[in-house]
Amino acid sequence: MRKKIVAGNWKMNKTFQDAEELLAFIAESIEKKPSCEVVACPPSIYLELATDFALDSNLFVGAQNVSQFESGAYTGEISAAMLDSVDVDYCIVGHSERRKYFHESDEVLAQKVDKLLDHNIIPIFCCGEQLEDREKESYFDVVKMQLKNGVFHLNKNEFGNLVIAYEPIWAIGTGRTATPAQAQEMHNFIRNLITKEYGKETAGNTTILYGGSCNPGNARELFSQNDVDGGLIGGASLKGEEFIKIVNSF
Repeated sequence: MRKKIVAGNWKMNKTFQDAEELLAFIAESIEKKPSCEVVACPPSIYLELATDFALDSNLFVGAQNVSQFESGAYTGEISAAMLDSVDVDYCIVGHSERRKYFHESDEVLAQKVDKLLDHNIIPIFCCGEQLEDREKESYFDVVKMQLKNGVFHLNKNEFGNLVIAYEPIWAIGTGRTATPAQAQEMHNFIRNLITKEYGKETAGNTTILYGGSCNPGNARELFSQNDVDGGLIGGASLKGEEFIKIVNSF
């Protein structure tokens, strides 16, 4: 049975004190085992703080990015080995903002996925289409190519340690949200692609998250869709009470 996950992507937000307060609130709020796995993805400077909170709670910790290189003269980069050394559980790969602002190619993202798996960190691999792709009705082709180039080089065992996050880029930070039917349509399409590549069992066990302006008002309906296994939450993850309401939507 595939895992249900709600992961909060804090992006570049929060001071140290703010981060400590939010992590404390989340950890306390999920003291009893929740109906899903809860992941906090703060800026990298706060990862050790987050893993300290995770030691005594049901919280899991994710990074927002990782280098494609193992180590060396790459100023400012953070390796998978470094993330592993502070007990990070997950890492987001290929978020639309990384693709857009930092020009990360499918080839680079595939290398990042490999590095994370080498260090037993679960990649949350993001895929999704622009508004123009949706309007041209080429969104299936776009997502298929992102998956093919980014993760379908993995063998079955490796792919089994992966989480997929579908993020309609036109719904990130815009207040627009894919309808539950649109989300289910794409999630089902992704699961069918995985079935063709790795078989029905692997596809059935793959967690596919929705990431696109998910909030307490629409989370329950989104999560009720057959192929939506949780959410990669942006803005709402910065507000403790809103985030916990989303967690409790299962």
